Amino acid sequence: MKAAHLVVVGSSNTDMVIKTARLPKPGETVTGGQFYMAAGGKGANQAVAAARLGAHVSFVARVGTDIFGSQAIENYDDEGIDTELIVRDPDHPTGVALILVDERGENLIAVASGANHAMTTADVDRAATRIREADALLLQLEIPLEVVGYAAQVAAQAGVPVILDPAPAPETPLQPDLLQDVTYLTPNESEAERLTGIPVLDEPSARQAAEKLLAAGAKNVIITLGAQGALVATAQQIQHVPGFTVEAKDCTAAGDAFNAGLAVAIAQGRPLLEAVRYGHMVAALSVTRLGAQPSLPTAAEVSQFAQSLAVPI
Repeated sequence: MKAAHLVVVGSSNTDMVIKTARLPKPGETVTGGQFYMAAGGKGANQAVAAARLGAHVSFVARVGTDIFGSQAIENYDDEGIDTELIVRDPDHPTGVALILVDERGENLIAVASGANHAMTTADVDRAATRIREADALLLQLEIPLEVVGYAAQVAAQAGVPVILDPAPAPETPLQPDLLQDVTYLTPNESEAERLTGIPVLDEPSARQAAEKLLAAGAKNVIITLGAQGALVATAQQIQHVPGFTVEAKDCTAAGDAFNAGLAVAIAQGRPLLEAVRYGHMVAALSVTRLGAQPSLPTAAEVSQFAQSLAVPI
């Protein structure tokens, strides 16, 4: 299988995590938690995940000139990620996420975006050559929507597949101009509801939401359904692809792991349903471990997992 070349345009955060028995209610304090810090941010998570899966990854991002930014870049270098296009922003701090995780792996997350929201289309222009030469472009929504749309346009005009993870869920539906540049749109249930106004509660409602997103301009829609897998909708067919049952410890980066696995498989030229199944395996492994980037598996670990399940990879 060829090595994929991916460009990831997105966010870089430092995650501050507390593991608690249960999530607090509004106004409540829950004590006795375990604290740790880890590198995070949806863009960075996806970049690291893709690199561990064997892809050559160029990461386009902004971090502050603070210690968190220095640590982030050092971490990406250690992962073998191309960091040339990461800007050190003197006016904004590195993004920070505060995360609470309970015993079941459910989480609450609050983010101070910092330098992530200072990204501009000029950052994309500096990366334009890399984007046009890539096998796929991977995007999320923790950076300004204008930057997301511009990056998608640059890739689409060059015939490069665009994978958009619409997370965190936008306040309003995505514009048709952006959707038309998206090759693979990958919302989860709540994001699909926010994008379409259709509550996604089961497979029939997921099908309705997917059809609406296809009609709005997206070429392919993959609605992720957690442990239940994903609904894959194209112009030709709509099909459910089951997930894999594991004992979840922390679901923090599950969506990022799935999108990275999907992107790597797409960039390698695998058929869509096979790529979705690969994304499921990457996500399943990630939720069995604590942390965002610390939880992300390598290609060898995914291969071993597939062998244990007797699933082709």
